[in-house]
Amino acid sequence: MSSNVSDMQVEEVAAIPTSKELFLGFLALGMMAFGGALPLAHRMLVERRRWLNETEFTELLGLCQFLPGGNMINLSVAVGMRFRGVKGAFVSIMGLVAMPSVVLIMLGMLYERFQNDAQVAHVFAGLAAAAAGLLVSMAIKIALPLRKKFLMALVAVICFVAIALLRWPLLWVMLVMTPLSIWVTARSKK
Repeated sequence: MSSNVSDMQVEEVAAIPTSKELFLGFLALGMMAFGGALPLAHRMLVERRRWLNETEFTELLGLCQFLPGGNMINLSVAVGMRFRGVKGAFVSIMGLVAMPSVVLIMLGMLYERFQNDAQVAHVFAGLAAAAAGLLVSMAIKIALPLRKKFLMALVAVICFVAIALLRWPLLWVMLVMTPLSIWVTARSKK
């Protein structure tokens, strides 16, 4: 039995990504996920590389959405910090923004030249539709772990209704719902 415990501990240590793996993982994510990174981040972090499980991803994403700044930037810093400290946070964010920065500069130059072309407008409309589909897919994947946790799912539904349907200000909804969701989570873990 002790060999099984030590084997499991070795697997846990082996699963912790190196700084190089963090950089390359977020570099690949940054190259693939231009503008709609959350679904691809979920796929990379949870499904492919298994650095996080579903619950960890959802909790970390919730924290990152609450913090100021872009969700993906925050997520890359949080994941890097979790596994490799400040160095991991730095290499993760650098990996995430390196290629999109280069591509954005090149696309900006092209768009400046061809912005009045009707086909360019069609391309951007198609990209918007694809991004919306990715967002819906991600929302479903994030909501799935909540299906067996009624109170936590209720908090998520209340937030959705307040922000998306009633158009209440995000800040006020977060100020009210964050303490409530922390209380619900603490109660559900007892």
